[in-house]
Amino acid sequence: LAAAVTHALGGKRDRRVVAAVDEALVLSADHELNASSFTARIAASAGADLYACVGAALMTMSGPRHGGECDRFEALAAEAGEPRRARAVVAARMQRGDPLHGFGHRLYPAGDPRAARLVDVAHRLARGAPAPARAALRTIDALIAAVARAGGEPPALDAGLVAVAVAAALPPGSAGTLGAIGRTAGWIAHVLEQRGDPSLLRPRARYV
Repeated sequence: LAAAVTHALGGKRDRRVVAAVDEALVLSADHELNASSFTARIAASAGADLYACVGAALMTMSGPRHGGECDRFEALAAEAGEPRRARAVVAARMQRGDPLHGFGHRLYPAGDPRAARLVDVAHRLARGAPAPARAALRTIDALIAAVARAGGEPPALDAGLVAVAVAAALPPGSAGTLGAIGRTAGWIAHVLEQRGDPSLLRPRARYV
């Protein structure tokens, strides 16, 4: 699957690139009851077929507050452009009160372990990557360092996915695609598990 995804995204079907993409897919597969996985379970509890359940989850992930963080982190890296501008870009955003997309996760106050792993994977892959890919990864490193120096939060999964996509010389937008394809395996697992429970998921509302 990783080889097919790499090829579909226009990447080089090199063994090291495919292994990095595979790790990104695995680390994206599941993250308990996030919005899209919960949507898949609700659809499954209603008896929807597997395609409808995955479609519902994918539509939820299309929301910018859930699946759009990779694209926003890419935009942050593009705004910096090169490592020497990272501190200025981060400082300007923090001064304006703008969010630093790709950083911080409320479940991981000490740092998202998935992001740390994927950044390491990207660094290993970058040793044999084209010069533009290595340069883009250096900009990501500079952004992570700049946010840390400014007292910001550690990078989240989205930043790690972008780092891998950059090191693999994949086109812009590939990071979010990797996350969605990887998460599809998790959605299917949630659907199959939910079908073992005959009850309909029906949260209650408390009116105030």
